[in-house]
Amino acid sequence: MPSDSPKPAARRTRLTPEREGELYDAVLDILREVGYDALTMDAVAARTHSSKATLYRQWKGKPELVVHALRHKKPVRLADIDTGTLRGDLHAVVCEADEAQMEQDTALMRGLGHAIHTNADLHRALRELLIKPETEGFDAMLRRAVDRGEVAADNPALEYVAHTMLGAFIARPMIDDRPADPAYLSRYIDAVILPALGL
Repeated sequence: MPSDSPKPAARRTRLTPEREGELYDAVLDILREVGYDALTMDAVAARTHSSKATLYRQWKGKPELVVHALRHKKPVRLADIDTGTLRGDLHAVVCEADEAQMEQDTALMRGLGHAIHTNADLHRALRELLIKPETEGFDAMLRRAVDRGEVAADNPALEYVAHTMLGAFIARPMIDDRPADPAYLSRYIDAVILPALGL
């Protein structure tokens, strides 16, 4: 007689933070070397002396593994920032960032550009695992500013802060052939974002 009890969830391999970091470093190294389309789980397994089964137990597949690697290397989590002012919060997003790491991240995202538009699974993983947490972090930051009375609740620029920040990362390498480093982003915040918000 068949049992009505639910099947146990698939076992998730437990990796130490150090081992997980090694895997993410290897994924990003391979991504820089060959690009997203040529990156394979076989290559990651060989580079990290892991089994493919372990990789698939830990992550659903290549899109999730790549996005987790990108997120792991992100220097600042927006959810951890609350300085008491919106200007302080926005500057904290960029002031602790490592310039060399930001340059590498810009190159990685540029390399992923084509794949994001042609691979629906990668696009979905980026939105769910990287973009959504970041936009939610910006939304929380802006809600606090409105609650404190720093920004008017009906300011139309509130809707576009995350878009504007992302635009700086994308536009500077294209226009100036230079990465959007912390100094540039700090000037950008003061010259573009804060004035738009009435600050």
